[in-house]
Parts: sequence; C-alpha cells; structure tokens
Amino acid sequence: MRKLAVIAIILFSVLLIIPVQSFSNEASSQAEIKVIPDDAIRLRILANSNNKADQELKRTVRDEVNAVISKWVKNIKDIDEARKLINNRIPEIQKIVGETLEREGKQQQYEVEYGKNVTFPAKLYGSYMYPPGEYEAVLITLGKGNGANWWCVLFPPLCFLDFSNGTSVASVEPLDEKKEEKLEKKEKETEVKFFLFEWFGWS
Repeated sequence: MRKLAVIAIILFSVLLIIPVQSFSNEASSQAEIKVIPDDAIRLRILANSNNKADQELKRTVRDEVNAVISKWVKNIKDIDEARKLINNRIPEIQKIVGETLEREGKQQQYEVEYGKNVTFPAKLYGSYMYPPGEYEAVLITLGKGNGANWWCVLFPPLCFLDFSNGTSVASVEPLDEKKEEKLEKKEKETEVKFFLFEWFGWS
C-alpha cells in the first residue's frame, strides 16, 4: 500500500513538471516570435456548428471573403486607411457571404460585424501563444455561430501565412482540412493551457 502511494506521488510530480517545462519554453519563445503586430485587423469566422457540412461551409466562406479583402488591402500601408476601407465595404462583405451561401444552397442566417471588441480564444501556433482577449476584427457569424472558429490577420495581410509552422502558403489556397481540424482541437487544449499558465503566474 505504501509503495502504491509513493508511485502515485511520483507520477503526480512528473505530470506537474511537464507542463511547467512546456510553459517555460513557450514563455521564452514569445520574445523571439511575434507574427501579429499590435496594430492589426483580424478576420474571424464562426461556423453554425461542428458538423462536417457546416465546417466545410465555413471554409468556403473563408476562401471567398479572404480572397477579396486580401486584394483590397494588398497595397495599403497605413492601418487607418485600412480601417476606413474595410468599414466602408462591410456591405460588400455581407454580399459576398450571402452569395456564397446561396451558391452553396444553404439557408443559414449570417451576420457581418466590424469592431475593436471582437472576442478571440487563446491560440497556439507553433511555439507562440496568442492570448485570448478582445481585438479589432471583422466577425462573420454563420447560423447560430456554435461551431469551431477560424481566424487570420487581414491587415497587415497575414492570411497567407500558415501559422501552424510559420511558413508561407498561397493566399487563395484552401488550408488542408485535416491540418485545420487538428489546429481546432489544439486550440481547445490551448485555452485550458493558457488558463493554467496565467493561474500559476508563469510569464
């Protein structure tokens, strides 16, 4: 009985040590890797649900909207100019989403918003953790918006980056679905991880 108690304590200690090392590595890497600047405009898309059809629809809307907005901001250098352009063209984004849903034969409601207080969950890309919080963004909500989300940075144009490994991919090339599903699963794990990170004061 005593041996079992000792083994249990050892295992518990190992489990505590592993996250600490992981968090320490992430904390040190934050100083080295920062893809998103402080002044940035994001794009976040919420799927109706997590079923396969709704997730595929989210990706289709993503590709259509991202392709258009990327062209709008391609040659813009000033964030205020980008803000003005995107804000003025929200009706066009709404039209793109509506036409995409119609073309796909979907009867979902949708909403397109732009503001500085769009809520984002924690996200881990490679070794860099983007903390949860409220950020400036275009938010597209499909249906009830209960499904997994996808997001990128519209300005400066970073939607062409594959944040999972830091390499560049074609701006209009759809992301690999299996890879995205893994990232979405990892995102949920990261939210818990980030909570522990702050709770224990590892920064």
